[in-house]
Amino acid sequence: MHFDTLSVHAGHMEDQIGSVISPIHLTTTFERDEAGKMGGKGYIYTRWDNPNRRGLEIKLAMLEGGEEAFAFPSGMAAAMALAQTVLDPETHVVIPDDCYHGIAHLIKSMLPRWKINYTEVDMTDMAAIENAIQKNTRLIIIETPSNPMLKITDIGKVCDIARSKGILVACDNTWTTPLIQRPIELGADLVFHSSTKFFGGHSDVLGGCIIINKKNDLALRIREYQTVGGSVPSPFDCWLLNRSLSTLSLRLERQTKNASAIALFLKTQSGVDKVYYPGLTDHPNHEIAKRQMHGQYGSMISIGMKGGEKTALQFAGSMKLFKHATSLGGVESLIEHRRSAEGNAPKSPANLLRLSIGIEYIDDLMEDLSEGFARLRG
Repeated sequence: MHFDTLSVHAGHMEDQIGSVISPIHLTTTFERDEAGKMGGKGYIYTRWDNPNRRGLEIKLAMLEGGEEAFAFPSGMAAAMALAQTVLDPETHVVIPDDCYHGIAHLIKSMLPRWKINYTEVDMTDMAAIENAIQKNTRLIIIETPSNPMLKITDIGKVCDIARSKGILVACDNTWTTPLIQRPIELGADLVFHSSTKFFGGHSDVLGGCIIINKKNDLALRIREYQTVGGSVPSPFDCWLLNRSLSTLSLRLERQTKNASAIALFLKTQSGVDKVYYPGLTDHPNHEIAKRQMHGQYGSMISIGMKGGEKTALQFAGSMKLFKHATSLGGVESLIEHRRSAEGNAPKSPANLLRLSIGIEYIDDLMEDLSEGFARLRG
């Protein structure tokens, strides 16, 4: 079935009264049969499994083209599960030099306690990736487009390098979703998301997920980490995510269309020093993005503001429709001074603003931005 059809119907859990929409199963435990074994529906305790989580995971696996999916209570919980199940002590991981700061903090500050080492590289440079690989390298993590500089990694080429050396590849596909970019089809072993973002789409639910290309021993380890470790989302959160996935293609179509127009508009503004958006023909990785993202480029834009950090903060704070807030992927447009949100070890340029474009009417968004630039000019 087409992606749009799967996003509505995949993972539907039928009940005894024929509900068209899967009900929310808030129970923590399930009645056993007369022999004391799990009941006929195959459930015993919600930490182990729940109809809402099962339905969500079936849908996620089908949408990403993997064989199994695992839902977690946040994107960082999914990232931790990935690290703890793939990486053993004394192993090595290659990570992007530009990626979500939470992932970087996990790899750089927490994993060394388990004697796990890392090398940080520019993931647009294939030679640098090859040079970073060590004898004990177990995993290469890709984030494309990168956060917040929107670098584009050639997923297929990285997977070819990794496969020749027996190394796993995990791709963070949060910013594009499988509607735009298909990492498993390009050779990735695992895909992970902060499903809080575009999958949730309404800024009202936390979630994360991992999708694996094959049901194998690693899949069993991830499932054990999820269920024994108790890193599971609530039934209600799973229900919300399943509901939201039904409208993903409609939301992202509008968001991407809006973003393309706004990126071109931002290039005309004298107060903007640089626009980072892979849909622009002058983006250094535009041709890779055009091929890999199937002519769509997502709804995330970063800009460098003339005047430095003070001007960037002033501009972000002056918006009316664009809310100055962390996160992305919701129906509402957000703007964020990224450096001030990156904790004790910020890497983003001081003048950089990250924009998450929503589904609002494009002229209203343009007017909001235009008024902000006019206020800067005085």
